[in-house]
Amino acid sequence: MSTSSALPADTRLGRAALRVADRAATVEFYRDVVGLAVLERDRDETRVSLGVDGTPLLVVREDPTAEPRDERGTGLYHNAFRVPSRAALGAALNRIRDRWTLEGASDHGISEALYCTDPEGNGVEIYCDRPRDAWPRADDGTLRATGGPLDLETLASAADDATESTDDDAAEPTDRRAAPAGTTLGHVHLEVSSLEAAREFYAETLGFDVSMEFAPGALFFAAGGYHHHVGANVWNRRSTPVDGLGMAWFELLVPDAEAFDAVRKRATADDDATVAEIDDGIEIADADGISVRVRHAE
Repeated sequence: MSTSSALPADTRLGRAALRVADRAATVEFYRDVVGLAVLERDRDETRVSLGVDGTPLLVVREDPTAEPRDERGTGLYHNAFRVPSRAALGAALNRIRDRWTLEGASDHGISEALYCTDPEGNGVEIYCDRPRDAWPRADDGTLRATGGPLDLETLASAADDATESTDDDAAEPTDRRAAPAGTTLGHVHLEVSSLEAAREFYAETLGFDVSMEFAPGALFFAAGGYHHHVGANVWNRRSTPVDGLGMAWFELLVPDAEAFDAVRKRATADDDATVAEIDDGIEIADADGISVRVRHAE
């Protein structure tokens, strides 16, 4: 089900940014449970960048003046970190079991996924894709994600098999203490006030394809035939603009200047979008106030 082919196939997500009350606890969670490394700290340490193999994936900014997210407020459902192998997902499962609480796990057919919540109440998914040629599809070719149970013990043993010969003092990619090279911010999932407004913004303005549509209450958007880079749902009937603690913005990286200029042109023409210039791109806020930073990534 495609509404647009405006974004190039190599379009991807870059970073997500969180506004938090407790920087130290949040950074500790994403370091020790998710497995991200601290890459950079501001001098006053209110802003910390975390990532994998030198690539930033998450920005945590402490804001003691921000109010807690309103129970009716739109914003983040979860940030989803994609790991490159089943062994890496098994290692993530073991970290969650050792240091945190696993809240859910599912075999979606397109991927296997683990779910938990960070210390500030932000949803987190860690997942591994199945091969594209194995993704379930309907008769018309559209993707059809499933929601079956995930065999956690088999998944955990995949990590054990991959790390059984790893030296405890080493920092190899198979070290279960850290997410390996190739880990990315695979997608973000948002809580919005209107699916139609989300469709207009993410498909018509940004230029994603509508990759999956679940009834009731969810739409998924992607570029390049991926299952989704952005999800949007109205399951909890959120109705007020994003504000306070939680997601500050997420980043969309387009691979060429022509595609970047096309997004800028469409955003400027969208009466419901707010566009601002930033140092290395543009920041666009949708009708719910959710901000997307668009950059040309060479």
